[in-house]
Formats: sequence, structure tokens, C-alpha cells
Amino acid sequence: MRIDTHVHIGGEKVGFSMTEEMVLAAMEKYRIDYALVSNGDAVEVSHEQKLIPSELQISQEDALRRVLAFAKKHPEKIGVAVWVKPLTEQVTTELEQLISDNLNFIHAIKLHPFHSHISPMDEKVTPYLELAQKYGLAVVSHTGGCEEAEPQHVYEAAIKYPEIPFVMVHMGLGSDNKEALELLGKAENLYGDTTWVPMQTTIEAIRRYGSKKLMFGSDMPIDGINTYLCNPKGERSIYQDYFHVLQSVIDAESYADLMYRNAKHVFRLKIEP
Repeated sequence: MRIDTHVHIGGEKVGFSMTEEMVLAAMEKYRIDYALVSNGDAVEVSHEQKLIPSELQISQEDALRRVLAFAKKHPEKIGVAVWVKPLTEQVTTELEQLISDNLNFIHAIKLHPFHSHISPMDEKVTPYLELAQKYGLAVVSHTGGCEEAEPQHVYEAAIKYPEIPFVMVHMGLGSDNKEALELLGKAENLYGDTTWVPMQTTIEAIRRYGSKKLMFGSDMPIDGINTYLCNPKGERSIYQDYFHVLQSVIDAESYADLMYRNAKHVFRLKIEP
């Protein structure tokens, strides 16, 4: 079984084109059984860390409605991570109602400290963490690219909220992953994913901490339908290592933990192999 815990739709405002059709096509082509999807329409700042004009902003509620509709069409394949907007919005009665009414589909709160330019430890984020705690949701947070997105902040949030599972997405994107690796062993409720993380980092994490701390994630379809195979230039994707090499390097139990069992536990997924 394969569960991808880091999949997107939307994102046009920052130059991506990620559609529902692309997600489903990639899942079928590369044998992904279930995907946790967040809606990139909820980005708040650009790659250059500039606030996106208000007339181009899409509310977190509308972004959630879109991805919920996708999940409801394909409940056996698609779950939801709620991409929130702590920089420009706040927890509203409407947002909470949408979440509480759809807990069969929603499994996480998605923070993007780079595209919100705000740390998980900022007071504006606190109501979202409290919302996750109230409804038993995990928190997945992008790490890497700016100070606000450093893995240390996710670790500090995990220490502050020990009942919430926190996932350091990317394990520090663009880094050597060493900081995230060290932090992984310092909080029981802190996890990582494999999104753009080299296979050797994953092997080292399993060596240090066992097989319960990481889960498979990819950013699919950020590089198109063939994200799992190659980038748009045709260069081989690191996910080919996860699909075709890693299984011969680690034991079968550890591989199953990485590819689906840890995700089922952290996100409370009621799906079977």
C-alpha cells in the first residue's frame, strides 16, 4: 500500500498548475492508494515573500470547500489537510463549522510558514493549533526557505502541544536535513515526511529512531503527472528511490511503516491495504 501524505491542488497564484485530474491520473499511474490533499489556492505571500494582492486572495473557507468537494467525490482515495491563512485571516465560526461537519474527510491542519511568512509559534497561529487540538487533527507544516519556516519552530510547537502530532514537511527544504534529523528524536509527537528528502536521510532517521517517525510525502503533482518519475526536464525523481530501491535496503516492516502505516496512525485514517 502507498499513502502520499503531501499532495496539492491549486497554487496558480504562485505559478503552479495542480488539478484534481492530475492528482487522480498520477495516483493511478504510480499506484498511490490514498492521498492527503491541501489546496494551494490559500497561499498568502509569493515566492518573493510579498503579500499577494487582496483581490487575488482566496479565503481559507473557499479553499477548503474546493478540496472538500474533491474528497467527497473520491472518499476512498482522497483526504483533506486544511491549508489555513494565519497572516491575513483568523479562525472563524464558518471555518470551524466546515471542519467539524467534515471530520470524516479532514485529517490535518496545513501550515505553510513560507507562503504565509509566519512562524508556527506566532500568536496568530495559536488559534489554529488549538483548533487542531480540539478536533484531534494533526498539524503538517512546511519547513525550509525562510527563518519563519525553520524546523526548530515546529519542534517548539510540538513541545507546547504534546497531544498534537506535528509533521515537519520537507525536513528543512533545501538543507542537509541535519537540524530536522536532530529534532526528530527530541519530541515523541514530532514526525517528518519524505518530500524532496533524499533516501539516505530517511535511512539515517530509521537507523537513529526506528521506523515510526517518517511517512511518505511528495508534493505531487508539483512537477506534473510524472512528479514521481521525473521533473519537467526529464531528470529522475528521488521518489524512484523510494519506490524501487529503498525496499531492498530496509526491512519490510520499516518499509510498510514509511509507506502507509505511520500515516494511518498519525492522521487517524480508516483505510485498509
